Amino acid sequence: MQLRNYMPKTLFGRMLAIILVPVILVQLITVLIFYERHWDSVTRQMAGALAGEITLIVDRAGTNLMPTELDQLRDYAARYFGFSLQFRADAEITENERDFTSYADLVFSESLDKRIAQRWSSDLTSDPELISVDVQLSNGVLRIYAGRKRIFSSTSWTFLAFTIGSSLLLFFISLLFLRGQVRPIRRLADAARQLGLGRTEIDYQLEGAKEVRLAGRAFQAMQHRIHRHLSERTTMLAGVSHDLRTPLTRMRLQTALLKDNPEIAALEEDIDDMQRMVDGYLSFARGESGETAIDTDLPELVANLVKRTSQSHPDRVTFIRNIEKIPHFAVRRQAIQRAFDNIIANALRYADRSEIRMRVQSADILIITFDDDGPGIPFAQREEAVRPFKRLEDSRNQETGGTGLGLAIASDIILSHGGELKLEDSPMGGLRVLIKLPI
Repeated sequence: MQLRNYMPKTLFGRMLAIILVPVILVQLITVLIFYERHWDSVTRQMAGALAGEITLIVDRAGTNLMPTELDQLRDYAARYFGFSLQFRADAEITENERDFTSYADLVFSESLDKRIAQRWSSDLTSDPELISVDVQLSNGVLRIYAGRKRIFSSTSWTFLAFTIGSSLLLFFISLLFLRGQVRPIRRLADAARQLGLGRTEIDYQLEGAKEVRLAGRAFQAMQHRIHRHLSERTTMLAGVSHDLRTPLTRMRLQTALLKDNPEIAALEEDIDDMQRMVDGYLSFARGESGETAIDTDLPELVANLVKRTSQSHPDRVTFIRNIEKIPHFAVRRQAIQRAFDNIIANALRYADRSEIRMRVQSADILIITFDDDGPGIPFAQREEAVRPFKRLEDSRNQETGGTGLGLAIASDIILSHGGELKLEDSPMGGLRVLIKLPI
């Protein structure tokens, strides 16, 4: 069991925890210390003071309180201490119950025991405003009424209310400030994700703290370098392709003027191979990066590809639809179609049957599998299979043609969408091409 399993997963949650947890711990410790000192010190002082005043009244009453002295004692108690008195002649305190309902009751009883020698009893619970103390005199019982606030302090509840209120206020203030600090980071992460998905038009403005702005400037510089690299690569390959096509066109015209013979036919085949290679290199370099991403129904796109393939290769490629709803999301339609086309073409070239499946793995990941019953690719060579210009002679016949760019172009397109292309063993006995695309 590790602490990180209980930590918030988001940066916002962790920043909030870093601020609030120490504050809450400090306030809890403060509350505990306050209560200990409050009940052990303040309450004892209040109880001791009240017990002393009651003792003074009892001492002035003496052991035998005469009716003529009662009015004077009442005036004295009311004027100096705020007490009210009652005297019950010939009454007796039968028992002194010590059923303490609170810490203040216990401390008050201990203070009275130390100061009053006569028998006494107290009632701190019957009246919500007053407490009463009965003292046994020789000719009756003297009852003294005092305000309840003289012994029960309300500062504890005030302190609790202040602590809870300040904690809530701090929480909401922290919430507002943290949201403002995390928002630029989220926007930077979203811009990076958009770049990873191959979307070139990213509206990102520098904002936030100094460190976030530094990261934003680094992101903008990286974005500029990536776009410049792609543009230069496409321009260079387009120029090379144009330069190569010109002599190829002249060669094709010259062979067309020559008489037909086996040497001319072989030369024309070589020219066609060179033309295909040039087109393949240019397609790989370009990667359809200039295409705009639009919301696409991928199951429908795959179904159309399979339908078109079935016209020339009946019953060899099957799209097994899943009953779950596949959401539409933005992709570069022509690029994705080219990637799927290359994978299907590979399956048709080396296998008899191929099956395509599609499912949603989580809320934001789409899984697409292409299975075939062909010879497959050995595990040690799968990493090389998706590299450009790599041909696997052990498992792929050299006579089948191609430039070694089919899977490389497909992998490049999937990566430009922020996805992943992997080669695995197929349940059908051949190769499985597994594609993960972020929705």
